Amino acid sequence: MPHLTKRQKEIYDYIRTYIEGEGYAPSLEEIGAEFGLSSVATVHKHVHNLTEKGLLKKAWNRSRSIELVDDEPVGPRVEIPLMGTVAAGYPIEAVETPDRIAVPPDMIGSRACFALRVAGDSMIDDHIMDGDVVLIEQRKEPRNGETVVALIRNEDATLKRFSLDGPTVTLTPANPRLSPMQFPAQDVAVQGVVIGLLRNY
Repeated sequence: MPHLTKRQKEIYDYIRTYIEGEGYAPSLEEIGAEFGLSSVATVHKHVHNLTEKGLLKKAWNRSRSIELVDDEPVGPRVEIPLMGTVAAGYPIEAVETPDRIAVPPDMIGSRACFALRVAGDSMIDDHIMDGDVVLIEQRKEPRNGETVVALIRNEDATLKRFSLDGPTVTLTPANPRLSPMQFPAQDVAVQGVVIGLLRNY
């Protein structure tokens, strides 16, 4: 199963349970009423996203057209915070928009982790692409060469390879078109280290 936001998973589970109980799909209005969503357009967007992720399909020749896509049994999942977007490029303002995302437990083990969605292409040579979701271990003391989420001057967050040399931190992109960035070590607070990657194809 592709990764889902908390709300997407709630809506998917509701649709599945409704179909299993009634034999047909709920209407968009019924889904909206279940989750307190007054806008049918908002419900349609969630259903569209679930369709794009291969979990639902639409039968356009009839009403109540949502159908489940038969899928393989899903293994166990654990939920971790999805904390928003991090720039794989120049630093962007650090804004946390906490959601949750389900991941296989063997990807994180017993480590304290969170996830971030990637914006930009500065890490493409490390196979981290725009739109990917990276799994981050909460660790503030990385080893040189590890890819980290760094908070610069408590304002801007970026995803880069980390290197500490005396009083200077170098944050290096994995893209030959971009140059490394250097900062005084006291201006850089490492939020965590990349340990995994999720991607929709």
